[in-house]
Amino acid sequence: MQLSDMKIIITGAGGGMGAHFATRIVEAGGQVAACDLNEEGLKALADKCAKGPGNVHIQRCDVGDEAAIGAFVDWAYGAMGGLNGLVNNAGLLRDGLLVKQDRNTGEVVKMSKADWQLVIDVNLTGATFMVRDVVAKMVSEGQKPGVIVNMSSIARHGNRGQSNYVSAKAALAANTVTWSREFSRFGIRVGAIAPGMIETPMTRGMNQKARDALVANVPVGRVGEPEDIWRAVQFVIECDYFNGRTIDVDGGLNM
Repeated sequence: MQLSDMKIIITGAGGGMGAHFATRIVEAGGQVAACDLNEEGLKALADKCAKGPGNVHIQRCDVGDEAAIGAFVDWAYGAMGGLNGLVNNAGLLRDGLLVKQDRNTGEVVKMSKADWQLVIDVNLTGATFMVRDVVAKMVSEGQKPGVIVNMSSIARHGNRGQSNYVSAKAALAANTVTWSREFSRFGIRVGAIAPGMIETPMTRGMNQKARDALVANVPVGRVGEPEDIWRAVQFVIECDYFNGRTIDVDGGLNM
């Protein structure tokens, strides 16, 4: 598939990697339906892309809300005059140990259900329903070929303090295989990208000590940039022989 032919949904496009992906596709002449809860970020994206050869269409959407997902997919199809792709990028963090004990008081603290559920609702359930509704729309409209790009993480292999995030990202990587098999009959490919430490608003909010320790373990010696991940996303979109696999883009980092 060519970038100029894309009519693609990008979730979490109000900043960070999602905004970068959207900009690149618009620069190539494609159309993007961008969603986020960050309406100011979406407006900034629209302004940035206003003079591009392609078009970006913006709409607020909470991917943790099943009804909102369905409504957004229908809107995106109408706004772009079609739909042939999805970059499943929206996500959030609520890091914390599943069980921890205060060294001074001995108090035992457990991860709250709220912190567990919010990450699962957005990073896994919302991402899954977005795939479901996008594929259902493409199938009902007879659109083929199509491509889905899921954003997993190298944390899917396991990472201290991220039980909720790891669970979601591991499931997305596994379901990339599942969905590639289920959707092949419809002419829809599914791939996943697993970023390592990437410079985004989310990672800039990390504890500095933890961030420095993580960067020190990256063999290439730096934090990744959204452009590094974009190159992998572009490959999945454009390579019609790529399907059902996850690409790690992490500078060689092992968690």
